[in-house]
Amino acid sequence: MLDIKYILANKEEYAEVLKNRHHDFNLDVLVELDAKRRKIIGETEDLKAKRNEGSRKIGMAKNNPDLDVNALKAEIKEMGDKIKSLDAELAQVEATLNNHLMTLPNTLSATTPIGNDENDNPVVRKWGEPKKFDFEPKPHWDVAEALGIMDFEKGVMLAQSRFTVLKGLGARMERALVNFMLDMHTKKHGYLEVEPPFMVRSAILEGTGQLPKFAEDLYKLQNDDLWLIPTAEVPLTNLNRESILEEKDLPLYYTAYTPCFRREAGSAGRDVRGLMRQHQFDKVEMVKICTPETSYDELEKLTNNAGEVLEALELPYRVVNLCSGDIGFGSCKTYDLEVWLPSQDKYREISSCSNCEDFQARRMNLRYRPADGGKIRFAHTLNGSGIAVGRTLIAIIENYQNEDGSITIPKALVPYMDGLERINK
Repeated sequence: MLDIKYILANKEEYAEVLKNRHHDFNLDVLVELDAKRRKIIGETEDLKAKRNEGSRKIGMAKNNPDLDVNALKAEIKEMGDKIKSLDAELAQVEATLNNHLMTLPNTLSATTPIGNDENDNPVVRKWGEPKKFDFEPKPHWDVAEALGIMDFEKGVMLAQSRFTVLKGLGARMERALVNFMLDMHTKKHGYLEVEPPFMVRSAILEGTGQLPKFAEDLYKLQNDDLWLIPTAEVPLTNLNRESILEEKDLPLYYTAYTPCFRREAGSAGRDVRGLMRQHQFDKVEMVKICTPETSYDELEKLTNNAGEVLEALELPYRVVNLCSGDIGFGSCKTYDLEVWLPSQDKYREISSCSNCEDFQARRMNLRYRPADGGKIRFAHTLNGSGIAVGRTLIAIIENYQNEDGSITIPKALVPYMDGLERINK
């Protein structure tokens, strides 16, 4: 959430941000609400001052028989009633103002390019060269079903479309990837492993920005104020909500494996097949909490941490800088990592690494005390996939498939598969 003072002081600049994000909102609504709020506060303070003066006069009435105490008491009661009415009106105005602020997107970094959609995302760098096959590479669902390691029909039978059953070495490789990623992030990159709840309260989703804007994309329990998490970013970033941290303890690095649950309502076409867009999927997440001065350096490190997973698995990928029309609601700057998929002959997203600056911290009241004893400030929060496990499985199946229908196991993953080097029919 943005500070209303910032929006009002930079109205034209923020209006341009909204335009570049394709977000339609008239900022004059906020100006009017804030003016109304200030007017009510002023009237309330004036009435309270008059009420206090009336109470003082009543206290002096015994020394001044000319004062009409009953009239003063009637005036004070009338002022008290008016103050209660103004307090109720103020609460309503502030609630409306807050609701608007909760649905407005973050600002943009100066290094976030202006553009309309994913076609305007500049490529920052590439790693690895796509493999040239001596045969026509198959999509992952054909390879996996032929090997008996994925069952899409059983997923539909047990749940509905966009749920999948992994079996045998398919389930084993998914588990191996999770352990491989967690080991890399904890042992090499210095993250603290966390196992959070997979369900959270509404306030927690509000803290990271999923609520209220994206409620329709989430799964909610019917009889409780609990939602299935769409990503481990939600519980990890909220671990320090309503807290004042010490600068000497920053940055904080968290990582977690969790299943993630999203409706993915807007997806269609080729992505509906296979594992690309599922309502339930596995992901290893990375979260950072740091000072404003270090957050963009931490974003570069975060992106490199995700990239190292792909490099260790020898999967070609590229990094793109998301433009204003494609960037997420809560992010000021985002790098997407896109892995090469031979069956599609293109790069596809496998990780997003974002700097939210203090947008989430304000929503969850996450602050820190500077080491120099200065004023308490809001922290900056970052998050990134480290990485999406199902999509990594897709990339391995497609990039490591062989003409006979088998799959070669990436060397880095062999120790996590008890030495198995190939999945055969």
